[in-house]
Amino acid sequence: MTAMIDVQGLRKEFGHFTAVNDISFSVEPGQVLGFLGPNGAGKSTTMKMLTGFLTPTAGRIHICGIDVAAKPVQAKKKIGYLPEGAPLYAEMTPASFLSFIGDVRGLKGADKKKRIEQIVEQVQLQDVWKQPIETLSKGYKRRVGLAQAILHDPEVLVLDEPTDGLDPNQKFEVRQLVQQMASDKAIIISTHILEEVDAVCNQAMIIARGRILANGTPKELLALSQFSGAYSILITSSLQSTVSASLQALPEVASIEAAPEGDELFRTTAFPAPDVKLHEVVSGLVHAHGWPALEIRRESGRLDDVFRQLTTEVGQGGAHA
Repeated sequence: MTAMIDVQGLRKEFGHFTAVNDISFSVEPGQVLGFLGPNGAGKSTTMKMLTGFLTPTAGRIHICGIDVAAKPVQAKKKIGYLPEGAPLYAEMTPASFLSFIGDVRGLKGADKKKRIEQIVEQVQLQDVWKQPIETLSKGYKRRVGLAQAILHDPEVLVLDEPTDGLDPNQKFEVRQLVQQMASDKAIIISTHILEEVDAVCNQAMIIARGRILANGTPKELLALSQFSGAYSILITSSLQSTVSASLQALPEVASIEAAPEGDELFRTTAFPAPDVKLHEVVSGLVHAHGWPALEIRRESGRLDDVFRQLTTEVGQGGAHA
């Protein structure tokens, strides 16, 4: 399948500072790529280059087979872009602004009217439709920004923090909208919200200091977590020290971690030694001692753990993945 977004060797320098350093990736139709990284990682700079708002120092970008540097206008016709901060014309209303964007995008007459009505319903702008944008809340401004990005039904969507400023219900609605649109589009979402990756992304990329540290499916990234393959036991607090000591004594267990969970309960997590599977070891130990465990659970990994581990290593000068 041909990639709708194809990035090779992308680099951006601002004087002596390198904001993006040799980034390469691709996004195919039906893929939603979660773009993760700490502040200053290079996410927004990369997005600005993808959408033709910044010129790369080196590298190439193709959007639906179109070279962004050689044919920027043709490439931009394929893209819907929600920038950081969702810059808008403050004196306009959502009605006048989206009508203007429709004109810019070449929508006319009944087609424009129908498309605007669809988008207003999708992002729920009815209550502020005739209200000046400068008077809107941050959440509503974000929704107006999202509306302009999807108005022309683009093949490629680049969304920088699309749920920033939204309440939990609004975040859920935006994520549902992204999922509905994802079947035939290539979508990139920059986010600090790790749960957003689980909710809408089928691909995830972590960057820091302008370089890619990891790129794969959420499941593949979770496998990098120290919690992947670990087993936890939920037990009453009175048994916590006994359970912890017994687990730590096993040669198959590299280390343990214990933390309270609710009233009078503790979760003790056992991390496996290299090339060890703990299921039979842990369940056998519980059975042998007759511990009344409320739960024995295999941990699938934690994305926040992977994120913290990789970006901290880079911050301390560690090797890039």
